Amino acid sequence: MIDKYFSERATVRNFSDKPVSKELLNDILEAAAHAPTNGNMQLYSVIITQDPARKMLLAGSHFCQPASTGANVLLTFCADFNRFVKWCEVSNAKPGYDNFQSFMSAVFDTVILAQQVCTIAEMQGLGTCYLGTTAYNAPQIAEILELPERVVPIITVALGYPADEAPKSDRIPAEGFIHEEVYKDYTPEVIKEIYSEKEGLEESRKFIEENGKETLAQVFTDVRYPKSNNEIFSKIYKDFITKQGFPFDLE
Repeated sequence: MIDKYFSERATVRNFSDKPVSKELLNDILEAAAHAPTNGNMQLYSVIITQDPARKMLLAGSHFCQPASTGANVLLTFCADFNRFVKWCEVSNAKPGYDNFQSFMSAVFDTVILAQQVCTIAEMQGLGTCYLGTTAYNAPQIAEILELPERVVPIITVALGYPADEAPKSDRIPAEGFIHEEVYKDYTPEVIKEIYSEKEGLEESRKFIEENGKETLAQVFTDVRYPKSNNEIFSKIYKDFITKQGFPFDLE
């Protein structure tokens, strides 16, 4: 049987003042490092931020959302080819990792590690919240954390002890994303069925009403993640990735 932790998992955005010990953090990260990694290269680094002043600086880069201001710890997960390239250079090996394939390998490693950290931390009684805003303001985050060339922030995890019981995360049903053998495209009727439960939630209806929209999808396309914002942040991130030593063309 699959542990019910996985089906009952909840994102935590409200944290208590209880501190997370350095020892527990190190144990979690040590264990998480045994997660799969591309070619056993471990193309990531994790910046632990607990200093209140630096946390507030980082919180500004995450638009001061509650999880970023209230968590005891902010973990910034970075795609990192700096360490591996320097190892190559001191080992009489010529690195060739300033390209899209290499960058994506580091991104995969980083995301896998971040999720492993979240799973282990939550099974130790901690709460976590992913902050996708890391990709929006990567240049500011890199400056605050003094990231060198070939190191790019990918995702941040707010971590701490929950202040209260968080609501279970809503998800589309498994049949909405599972495809047997080949991809079977969706008819309008199937799409409506897949998203019916999500759209029927009280929280969803509240979002629609508060934003003056007709559907939940419009809240996403017009308010939360509009095309104009996506294009602005895409250019910022692309330019930063290039500056950090991955000068590939993403267009």
